[in-house]
Amino acid sequence: MIEPWVLITFAAALAQSFRFMFQKQLKTAGLSTAGATFARFVFAAPFVVAGAAFYAGQSGQGLPQMPPVFWVHVFVGGTSQILATMCVVALFSHRNFAVGITFKKTEVLLSVLIGYLVLGDGMSWLGLTAVLIGLGGVLLLADPPQAKGPWRKRILNRAVALGLTSGVFFGFSGVSYRGASLSIVDGDTFYRAIVTMAFVITFQLVSMWIWIVWREAGQIRAVFAAWRVVSLVGLFSMIGTICWFTAFTLQSAGYVNAVGQVELLFSIVIGALVFGEKISLREWQGLILLTFSILLLVLIG
Repeated sequence: MIEPWVLITFAAALAQSFRFMFQKQLKTAGLSTAGATFARFVFAAPFVVAGAAFYAGQSGQGLPQMPPVFWVHVFVGGTSQILATMCVVALFSHRNFAVGITFKKTEVLLSVLIGYLVLGDGMSWLGLTAVLIGLGGVLLLADPPQAKGPWRKRILNRAVALGLTSGVFFGFSGVSYRGASLSIVDGDTFYRAIVTMAFVITFQLVSMWIWIVWREAGQIRAVFAAWRVVSLVGLFSMIGTICWFTAFTLQSAGYVNAVGQVELLFSIVIGALVFGEKISLREWQGLILLTFSILLLVLIG
């Protein structure tokens, strides 16, 4: 029987694929990287906060006691996720949708290391082997399809830098969200997840709003002008984030992020059907390695 956290992670990955699809559309429609990133929070935040308040009230659990370390995790996780999302949105200008999503999956290896150092989360040798196989797939994808010259120079490009940077920040955000949820002593799993999510997304909305007003004031108007697509970004962001937070509360970030690589398969379908993108032979080889690592991790998780 498949564990609940696996199914929840699959749902999170599917919702996140749709969210990035709409963010790519916003980016190509003229929004800046910061504007397309801000779109994720502006419509989702009110619904998440209302949902958390409703669930807390209906379940009779109220507002939990949050230790100081909770706020540290909220700040680190929220900031890291903003920066990671900006890197992925910027990456879409350099590589196709499926490959862009694949680069962000370097978070898997990084979240294993960060989770071990920060929270003491472990991973078996077989699990680590599966993650390393996935890393081999990432290296194949790092090589642009039409590039020429020495292999070492071909993989040292802006797309790779953005992808690896996003992986670092997503790794920190996943571990921080798990740490924040676990620091809340009272309440059921979903309660701790949605309360953490409400505080994180409120912090992200306020900080992004301040940044854009300061640096790119015109983007506020542009985001609301594109409200149809922006509302879809917010909807799928909310669904995905609820699922991610719940999964991180149930299982270590390393395993959740590893299984979450199923997002790559969703991104291939979206890239082909929505954006008319084609995948090269080398990119298929990288995706196959990553898919194999996902299946292995599901079996041993």
